Amino acid sequence: MTNNDTGYIKRTLPKNVGKLGIILFLVGAITGSVGFFLDPARASYSYLNSYLFILSIAVGSLLLVAIEYAANATWSTPFRRMSEFLASSLPLLILLVIPLLLNIQNLFLWSHSEEVAKDHMLQAKSVYLNTPFFSVRVFVILLIWSLFYYLIVKNSRQQDETGDLLMTKKNNKLSIIFIPVFAITVTLQSIDWIMSLESRWFSTMFGVYLFAGITCSALAALTFISVMLKEKGYFHPKITKDHFYSLGTLMFVFICFWGYIAFSQYMLIWYGNLPEETFWFMQRWKGGWKIVSLFIIFGHFLVPFSVLLSHPSKTNFKKLKFISIWILAMHFIDLYWLIMPGMNGNGLNFSFSWMDISFLVATIGIIIYMFNRMFEKYNLIPVKDPKLQRGLDFHL
Repeated sequence: MTNNDTGYIKRTLPKNVGKLGIILFLVGAITGSVGFFLDPARASYSYLNSYLFILSIAVGSLLLVAIEYAANATWSTPFRRMSEFLASSLPLLILLVIPLLLNIQNLFLWSHSEEVAKDHMLQAKSVYLNTPFFSVRVFVILLIWSLFYYLIVKNSRQQDETGDLLMTKKNNKLSIIFIPVFAITVTLQSIDWIMSLESRWFSTMFGVYLFAGITCSALAALTFISVMLKEKGYFHPKITKDHFYSLGTLMFVFICFWGYIAFSQYMLIWYGNLPEETFWFMQRWKGGWKIVSLFIIFGHFLVPFSVLLSHPSKTNFKKLKFISIWILAMHFIDLYWLIMPGMNGNGLNFSFSWMDISFLVATIGIIIYMFNRMFEKYNLIPVKDPKLQRGLDFHL
């Protein structure tokens, strides 16, 4: 342990945390790989679900870092390193996307030339929805995100050593550029990976819908880890419940935003009553999917809304931990609801597979391992950030 000029004590997490991450990853990856041999189509969909889950937390966390810099926020400065650690999986996503690209034909109808040949709508979309262009878009977007992650985090860590104010100015400029780039690239990814699973469907609000879910999940991950570290005595003592109230308020705001976008998307499609739009919701309102749809309405919006509504709940560590895990679980289920009905083409057959759990376990293992690795190498808070002291002194 070493003291620095902020009074913060640098520590390491228990060794079994990193081991736990490796074990979870190996167990999930090995069992999930078996699924690719037994049922490649189902394994591809399960893998996509977990891939988008880890992508949500990683790129969403980078967005939170960028928003702090762009808004010149102070209260969140002591938490920023947590988001940087959670975003550390971004470069790995370039490798993890390869199994999906190798199984494009198990996922997308538009990747089958014989299907495109007999469908006028698929032919019209083939300029955009084709395997080579799709693969290029995926890699380019992941490289762009990884580049922004590398530059922003590099400047943040360098400031820990030099205290150079220029690093903050550089990150302010990078963040202002990243935010609109994020909006465009996340919209493209939502179209590519989810909307094109059912390529005859479209929604002009879908990119915003996914953005809302991504931000909710990133905030939930940040809140859960921050509460855990505070309870274990890792955080600076000046970080108080006022700071956590702000985190709880942000989660509450984005839950409301998600609910608003989800309802608006449904209402516009219902009101327009166009067959090429309404079929998508109708598939999710039949058979077992109706139960999942109702569970998302209550679980993704009403439960967190009710829990986070009062002032005391936003400063209650037990409630914050519970609702953070709840929101993360609901985001995974929401992605499942978006992805899985397209597997059989009609959305009527709801089925759960052990592969869904396998890849999720591997994903959780990656997040734990990468966070622990960053935790051991770098300061828990940005010790020479010019906004840090104001952030530590923050009170409502």
